Amino acid sequence: MTNSQLWWRGVRSSKFRHVYGRPAKREGCYENIKITKNAHDSNFCAANPKFVAIVTEVAGGGTFLVLPIHNTGRLDFNASRITGHRGPVLDVKWNPFNDNIIASCSDDCTVKLWYIPDGGLATHLSEWLIDLHGHKRRVGYIEWHPTAENILVSAGFDHLMIVWDVGCGEAVNVIDCHPDVIYSMSFNRDGSLIATTCKDKKLRIIEPRRGIVLSEGVCHAGTKACKVVFLGNTGRVLTTGFSRHSDRQYAVWSQNDLSAPLCIETIDCSSGVLFPYYDHDTRIVFLAGKGDGNIRYYEVVDQAPWLHYLNQFLSGSPQRGLGFMPKRGCDTTQCEIFRFYKLHATKGMCEPISMIVPRKSDTFQEDLFPDTAAPTPAVSAHDWINGRNCNPVLMSLNTGVSIQMHKPQPPPAMVVPIAALPTTNNNNIKKYAFLSQETVPDYRPRDSVQVIPLPLTEKSQKTSSNQSTKFQQIQQLFAQPNIMASDEYKRGERTEQLGDSPKTEFQLQRAYSRQCEELKLLRKQLANRERRIRELEEQVQTLQLQQRKAQSSHK
Repeated sequence: MTNSQLWWRGVRSSKFRHVYGRPAKREGCYENIKITKNAHDSNFCAANPKFVAIVTEVAGGGTFLVLPIHNTGRLDFNASRITGHRGPVLDVKWNPFNDNIIASCSDDCTVKLWYIPDGGLATHLSEWLIDLHGHKRRVGYIEWHPTAENILVSAGFDHLMIVWDVGCGEAVNVIDCHPDVIYSMSFNRDGSLIATTCKDKKLRIIEPRRGIVLSEGVCHAGTKACKVVFLGNTGRVLTTGFSRHSDRQYAVWSQNDLSAPLCIETIDCSSGVLFPYYDHDTRIVFLAGKGDGNIRYYEVVDQAPWLHYLNQFLSGSPQRGLGFMPKRGCDTTQCEIFRFYKLHATKGMCEPISMIVPRKSDTFQEDLFPDTAAPTPAVSAHDWINGRNCNPVLMSLNTGVSIQMHKPQPPPAMVVPIAALPTTNNNNIKKYAFLSQETVPDYRPRDSVQVIPLPLTEKSQKTSSNQSTKFQQIQQLFAQPNIMASDEYKRGERTEQLGDSPKTEFQLQRAYSRQCEELKLLRKQLANRERRIRELEEQVQTLQLQQRKAQSSHK
C-alpha cells in the first residue's frame, strides 16, 4: 500500500471539516459594558433573535443589561438595566417560546421573570412578572424546558432542584437527591430526562416529574466543576471536567449505564472550566473554556470514537463567558451554523463570533440547515406534568415561522390585594391615587368659606403647651410681620430676655438690616405713589377746565 493510499484513508470525509470562526468587526460589537466579575461558573450572557442579555457589575444588588440585537457600538453610560434583584445575578435564560420573556436567578434566593418590550428598555426595570421563592440559599442555574410551555427548572446552593410551572407560579416538584452543590444541568431533546453534575463528582440522569434518579456514576475524578450536555436523541451525554492530575477532559456516556464512559479523552492542562455547547441540527459540539481564547469543535457520530475533532477558533483575548444564539437567529445567507456572544475578560466588550461553513453558492443550503426547533411549545405544562412527552415542533429556516410576543399576565396566586401590601406600598398607592385626581379650583371669597376646625391631636396639644420654649419664641419672633423696633435691637433687650447665643444675635442683626431695606423700599414706593397721585389730580383739573371752556364756547 502506497503512502498516498494511507493518506487518503486517514482523512475523514465531513462537510464540517472547514468550519471557521469569524469575529465581528468593531462596529458590530457591544462596547463600554461593565461585565460582572463574579467567580460563579455561568455564561453570564444569553441571546435570542431580538435581544442580548449581559450580567453587569454593580455595587450592591444585582443588575443585567438587555440590549436590542442590532444596537451595537458603544453603550451609553446611563443605559437602562433590570434592577429588581437584591443580590448579584448568577444566570439568565430567555424563554424559548417567547422572545420578550427572560428568567434570572440571583444570590437573593429568588428566580424572577421579566417582560422586555420590543425596542428595549426606556427606563430601569424593577417590576417583575413573577417572583418565585422556594430556595433557601442562592440560586445558581436555571433551564427552560425545551418542549413544554412555562416549565422552568432551577438549581440552588441548598442542593435542591425545583421544577416550576411559571404559568401559575407554583412548584411542580422539588428534587432532593444531591448531597452537595449542583454544577450544571441539561435537558434531553424531548425534556423527559435531565442530566446533572454535582460536587460529589457524580453524573446523574433524573426523571424531573417524579424526581427519581434513573442512573448515576462517577464522571471525572478532579475537584473542579464538571459540565454536562445531552447529545440529542442518541441516548448519550457528554461531560467535561478534570482528571485526578487536573488535566481537562471530555467523556461520552450512555444514559442507561454510567458505570464506565464510552470514551474519555484528555484535552490539555489548563485550569479554566470547560463549557459544552451542542448543536442538534449539525451534531457539532463546541468546547470553550473560561479564561481561554480558543473554542474547539467536534462532530458527533454514532460509533466509536463518538467524537471527531474538527478544528478550533483561536483568539488572543480570554473569555469570561459565552452566550449563543438559537439556530433560528443565525444568518443562513452566510452559511452561519452557530453564533457565540463572547464576553471579554480584560475589557468591557461583548463580541459576536460566527461559525461559518464555507460555501460558494448563495442559495439556501438544505444540508446545513435542516428543520430546527420552532418557538412554539409542543405540549402544555399541564399535559407534561401528567406524563406526556413530545419532540420539539420544527420549523424551516428557509420560510420561517411566526414568533410569540405577547406579555403574559401574572398568575392569580401572585396578585396581592392592596390591603395585604406593606404600609409603605399602601401609602404610595394612596398618594398616587390622590395625585391622579383632577384639581378643582375654588373661587369663592374667603369670608364665605366655612372653615372646619381640625380635631386637637396629641401632637398639637404638645405644641400648644410648649409655646414658651426657646425655639418657639425664636420661631414666633421671625414669624411676626414687624419683628421689633430698631431701638430694641440696639439696646439688645430682646437678646437679654431670651439669653440668645452669638449666633442668634447675628441672625437678629440680619433680620433688622433686611427690614430696614424693606422700609426704605416701602418709603420710595409711597413717595412714588403720592407723586403719581398729584400728577393724576393735575391732569383731572386740566381736563375739567378744558371741558368747561368747550361748554361755554358752544353756548
